[in-house]
Amino acid sequence: MSDSCFLQALDQRRSVPSLQLAEPGPDDATVLAMLAAAVRVPDHGKLVPFRVLRLRGDARHALGDYLARRSRERAPDASPAAVEKDRQRFSHAPLVLTVVARLQDNPKVPEQEQLLTAGCVCFALLQAAQGFGFGAQWLTAWMAYDEGVARHLGLAANERIVGFIHVGTPRMRAPERARPDPASLLQDWQP
Repeated sequence: MSDSCFLQALDQRRSVPSLQLAEPGPDDATVLAMLAAAVRVPDHGKLVPFRVLRLRGDARHALGDYLARRSRERAPDASPAAVEKDRQRFSHAPLVLTVVARLQDNPKVPEQEQLLTAGCVCFALLQAAQGFGFGAQWLTAWMAYDEGVARHLGLAANERIVGFIHVGTPRMRAPERARPDPASLLQDWQP
C-alpha cells in the first residue's frame, strides 16, 4: 500500500452507529485477521495486557436480558423505555468484540500504559473492520464500568472493559462529522 493509500484509509475511517449495523458480520477467518492487525499495537514490556470476548448470535441477546435486569437493579425507577434500550444494546450488530484490559503489576509499565494499549486494540479493530468492508462502532456506556456486568462476563479482579466494538454490514453510509483543525492542536514547547 502506498503512503497516500494508507493515509486515505485513515482519513476515511468513520464510526457507523451500532443501530445501523446488520448481517452479515465477519466470518471466523476475518475476525482472526482483524485481531491479527489489532495485536500490533504498542505494548511496553510485551505484557499483552488485553483479551477479547466475542459476542454473537444468542449470546448478544442473553447479555441484553442481563443488562435489562441489571439496569432495574441499578435504577429501580428506570423507565420501561430505558430498560428496553439496555436490553437491545447488543442486538443490532451481528458481532460485538469486547476488549478487556488485563492489568498487571509491573514496576516498569504503569496501569495507565496498559489501559492505553488495550484502547489502541479498540481503535485498531475499528480500522481493521473498515478495511474488510464492515462498519464498526466503539461503545462503552455504564455497562463497561459496572462490577455486576464484569462478573457476569467472567472478568477477573484485575480486568476492565475498555470497549465494546460493534461490527457488521452498514445499512447506511457513515456520516462525516466536523473534525478539529490539526494545526490548532499542535503547539511547540520551548524551554
